Amino acid sequence: MFYTTDTNRHGLAHDPYKAIISPRPIGWIGTKSKDGALNLAPYSFFNAVSDRPKLLMFSSAGYKHSARNAEDTGVFTTNLVGRALTEQMNMSSVDAPDGVNEFELSGLTSKTGELVDAPYVDEAYAVLECRTTDVFRPKGLDGEPSENWMVLGQVVGIRIRDEAIKDGRLDMALVAPLARLGYMDYCDGGDTFELFRPQWEAVKRA
Repeated sequence: MFYTTDTNRHGLAHDPYKAIISPRPIGWIGTKSKDGALNLAPYSFFNAVSDRPKLLMFSSAGYKHSARNAEDTGVFTTNLVGRALTEQMNMSSVDAPDGVNEFELSGLTSKTGELVDAPYVDEAYAVLECRTTDVFRPKGLDGEPSENWMVLGQVVGIRIRDEAIKDGRLDMALVAPLARLGYMDYCDGGDTFELFRPQWEAVKRA
């Protein structure tokens, strides 16, 4: 099958776009408003952007609490969602009004970052403390801005729970990071395998 996205006439029961771009890691974003209200929300439009410096991004459909708070305060946290925290992550996705504390709503413990004045999930196996570097609406081919607000941040501090480290590496079997597929489907990254990039000299000899 083939279809163009200007009409989006795929003939399927559900749009397959996000199912094709999967699995997508979940950015569990912790922020605090200018008034001091804590907020926690998951975003599946999320990923690393750069390693030097360590930049990441999340994208919010609309100017929601996380994007607004990250822009207003200049800081946020990204909390690793392991399989064990699936229900809490899902509860924090509720479309709650201003002032609702999703940490409390989800039964999670909030702590304040070491380097940023933003809350993080104490139960998470790993946390990235971030300073906001840019907030904007990306444009389409027609020059019109997307409905999404993209937030970029630089990671300035990394917290990892001791039990998540095994043989000097993050234990993916234990952490089992949750990822979003299409529709209402999820998966975890606990079933892993190693694959090394081939070396050109070896490829030439083969």
